[in-house]
Amino acid sequence: MSKVRRDRDSGRTIWILVFVAVSVFCIIFFAARGRFSVPFSSRAVTAAFTPFQRAFSWAGNQVQDVTTNIWDILTVHQQNKMLRNEVEQLRAQNIQANEYAAENIRLRSLLNYKQAVTQFDLVFGRVIGRESASWTGMIVIDRGTNDGVQKDMAVVTERGLVGNVIEAGPFSSKVELLLDPRAAVGTLVQRSRVAGIVEGDPSVPMQPRMVNIPRNADIVEGDVIVTSGFGGVYPKGLIVGTVASVKNDAGGLLKYALLEPAVDFQKLEDVAVIVASREAPPEPLKPPVQTPGTETPVPQPESSAGGEK
Repeated sequence: MSKVRRDRDSGRTIWILVFVAVSVFCIIFFAARGRFSVPFSSRAVTAAFTPFQRAFSWAGNQVQDVTTNIWDILTVHQQNKMLRNEVEQLRAQNIQANEYAAENIRLRSLLNYKQAVTQFDLVFGRVIGRESASWTGMIVIDRGTNDGVQKDMAVVTERGLVGNVIEAGPFSSKVELLLDPRAAVGTLVQRSRVAGIVEGDPSVPMQPRMVNIPRNADIVEGDVIVTSGFGGVYPKGLIVGTVASVKNDAGGLLKYALLEPAVDFQKLEDVAVIVASREAPPEPLKPPVQTPGTETPVPQPESSAGGEK
């Protein structure tokens, strides 16, 4: 029993020694291969180790390919991240450029208007807020007394009348829009010179109406309505809007006209305040002389009928 075990141990020792010898030989052979030429007699040994060499070479190539692929994936991921950041930056720059372009168009329109109305001194302002309780009645602009803006100054755009300043602070002001039911603007029909008062209509917030129009007055759909200049707040000739429809008042002696405003109040962003006007105020309207016994009701003056503020 012990003899068989010793034989087995001897066999294992021999194989271990053979393996170590072959390993040492391989190490010495591959290390010295580049330093001296292999004699013809050792070609058999080289041929014997060729499969191992190919296996080692294949394994090395596979490891190198995997490493290269991993590096390429990491590089592409980093490049994609950088490209995404660049796209986001370009998108933000494009949005900002579009905003600048739109603002440039609006300000150019106001500048052209300023050059056309040389009788007015204008201060440009930007809408910076609206009162939530009266979205269609009040706005806040970024110009105040430090810029020459005062209470009761008219506010316009290149399209027409916006409203008037009702409160001026050092750096901002509140503007009452002509859509506000509390507003009252003395106006004329540009074609027929019929006088009336434009005020906000709470039932139709975006469509003011011209009231105090005599029943037989010459006013039709499509007529242009301008400021009359009475009251001292609004200079004469500012466009208010056009007549959308004419309706009879409930009393039967007067009628009123629904207007389409010249200004798009939903898109109001930039305005101009008229800080000075070199136009002389017009003479007040005088009622026509009537034959005794044939008198007809005449609209009351604006100052006593809730006229301009």
